[in-house]
Amino acid sequence: MTCADRHDLGLLLLRLGTGGVLAAHGAQKLFGWFGGGGIEGTGQFMESLGYVPGPASATAAGLAEAGGGVLLALGLATPAAGAAAAGAMAGASAVHAPNGFFNQEGGFEYAASLGLTAAGLAVTGPGRLSLDHVLGHAANRSWMVPVAFAATAAATTMAVGARVRRLRKAREGEQEALFEE
Repeated sequence: MTCADRHDLGLLLLRLGTGGVLAAHGAQKLFGWFGGGGIEGTGQFMESLGYVPGPASATAAGLAEAGGGVLLALGLATPAAGAAAAGAMAGASAVHAPNGFFNQEGGFEYAASLGLTAAGLAVTGPGRLSLDHVLGHAANRSWMVPVAFAATAAATTMAVGARVRRLRKAREGEQEALFEE
């Protein structure tokens, strides 16, 4: 096995693992599979986190995760797939960031790892064992990487920024207790 073969096999394994996990999480949000809440339950949860409207937020996150995950696993439209998944994981990381880094404490470790892996695949490309390669890289051009990340960064910044503004506004009227009971 040559270095190029190992490289392609490694990318395939990363795509299948990361894409599969993302697709499963997206299916939880979209369809309620694997113990998920579906659009309704996930939408209610997302509203409680400040992502409003909840059903639209659940749909967007579910499509980015499921769609991005399936496309990453297939190695199809890799720049867009990886950027979309990375954007969804940036939104999830924003929710978990107040809990610190480690997942066992509710931190952003897991979401960040998935997002960084998806982003790395978008930048690196899918390798030869992919549909992008079979189709002559029609949906995997070099110029597509910065375009996909710019579009995802804009959408993610707007969604996370709106959430932060909602949370701040909700806390404006709250006052901490002056004395312990």
